[in-house]
Amino acid sequence: MSLLTNVVIGIIAILHIGFLILEMFLWNKPFGMKTFSMTKQVADASAPLAANQGLYNGFLAAGLVWGLWSGMFAVKLFFLLCVVIAGIFGGITAKRNILFIQAFPALLGLILIFLVK
Repeated sequence: MSLLTNVVIGIIAILHIGFLILEMFLWNKPFGMKTFSMTKQVADASAPLAANQGLYNGFLAAGLVWGLWSGMFAVKLFFLLCVVIAGIFGGITAKRNILFIQAFPALLGLILIFLVK
């Protein structure tokens, strides 16, 4: 069960590295514009905001990796909670599918760390 928990947390970290890349480097490129259904004008205007958001996603990934590396329950718990909250907020304010892409996997991770504890 511990291995499964760490795999799930690792997948969540990888997703957030992907979000970082998408938001910081691909936002106003064809892939980013298609992913978020944006025009070039909207993408260019919002690129600085997206880059900032991408940086925060990188911090979430770093925290999750730190939790995996250290094995510390509190670190895993804190960063999974951050991801869940960010996913819920994003699902309410931006796109509903963020709930499934970001919040749900982190909620699964939270459940698993408590089952292993």
